[in-house]
Amino acid sequence: MVEYHSNRPWQAVGRPGRPGANVIVERIWKSVKYEEVYLRAYDSAGVARASIGRYLNFYNRRRRHSSLDRHTPDEATLEPTPCLAVA
Repeated sequence: MVEYHSNRPWQAVGRPGRPGANVIVERIWKSVKYEEVYLRAYDSAGVARASIGRYLNFYNRRRRHSSLDRHTPDEATLEPTPCLAVA
């Protein structure tokens, strides 16, 4: 079972080498590799770093995610959640 810190849900706590322990981070890196790294030929480490930084900015601020009900990660985490009426 994977446990998460209550104030940092992306930081998994589990046994090392366990595939499900860092599933969120692994999924993000898969997107980075397939949507950015594998599509480019970088001239240097600095160019790669800048390009990946731009992609991560796009990923968090403009890329809509089906798992977030077509919101961006920034919208999903930064917008206040609506209050539910208490009966």
